[in-house]
Amino acid sequence: MRTRWLPVLALAVLAPVCAEYLWGYDDSTGHPATLLGNLVVFTPLYGAPALLIREVVRRRGLGWPSIVLLAAAFGVVQAGVVDQSVWARTYRGIPYWSDMADPTYLAPIGLSVFLAVSFVANHVLASMCGPIALVEGLAGRDRWLGRPVVVVLALLYVAASVLVFVDMLDTVGHPIGSPAQVAGAAVAAVALVLAALVPRRSPVFGPGRVPSPWLLLVASGVVFGAAMLAPPSPLGTTALVLAYAGAAAVITRLAHRADFSRAHVTALAAGWLIALAVGSWATVPIGTVTTAERVGHHVVLIALVALTGVLGVARSRVALPR
Repeated sequence: MRTRWLPVLALAVLAPVCAEYLWGYDDSTGHPATLLGNLVVFTPLYGAPALLIREVVRRRGLGWPSIVLLAAAFGVVQAGVVDQSVWARTYRGIPYWSDMADPTYLAPIGLSVFLAVSFVANHVLASMCGPIALVEGLAGRDRWLGRPVVVVLALLYVAASVLVFVDMLDTVGHPIGSPAQVAGAAVAAVALVLAALVPRRSPVFGPGRVPSPWLLLVASGVVFGAAMLAPPSPLGTTALVLAYAGAAAVITRLAHRADFSRAHVTALAAGWLIALAVGSWATVPIGTVTTAERVGHHVVLIALVALTGVLGVARSRVALPR
């Protein structure tokens, strides 16, 4: 089949923007030329796996649970194997990193529970599922990639991951994670991939109707925005896990109603991405970034996510295939 280049390019760019740029944590914040230049690495690192994940799932006739599991596998690999940030108690000179890591740090396994939950969840929601849902809302959920492009994307992702790993070694001077920690992350990722590829029964539709997509957009934004306020303490981490688990349970219940559509999926994704974009105003970027640069950065990206989400919901009139 021929590649559908418009949605491919849209997801290839939107995934790294949501994964990296919405947060506004780096000294590239508010510098358009640097942000565009960084896409040379970030597009293969985030856009390529996002495209591959949705293509595998759509070709195999699987659904959103499989996308979520594959996205979680990506998050585990990224944070536990590639940049190894999940094992770090200090990282890239970010002044508040230890404040996030230390309160829930488990010395026997060398892991901050808060960072592990936050990083994997954010990769699932912001790096993979959110951008996939928004672009599918605009372009549909059929196959987008020709076979040669699949191979190229896989090679680009591996190359970008190697570059990030090497950069981590150059910055720190040694691997952050121990061989046992990295192996554990790899095993967890493989388990998630295997679980994602298991065929599932067709859902049995339950009673009741799904609320309006616009109502779900607002509710999603409120829930995710509240979750962003959870402090990196044991109690805050517990609240974060309960919030994500509760939201997943509610969404699963709604997805088993007959009128659940692609518009609802797009609305949920738009809600949490808009909340992330708004909440990231509180992030203090590293390096020298002026107030005007921060404001311009956040205003542009909030507008981008909100416009893409609203257009995606408006175009998604077809019932979501199961």
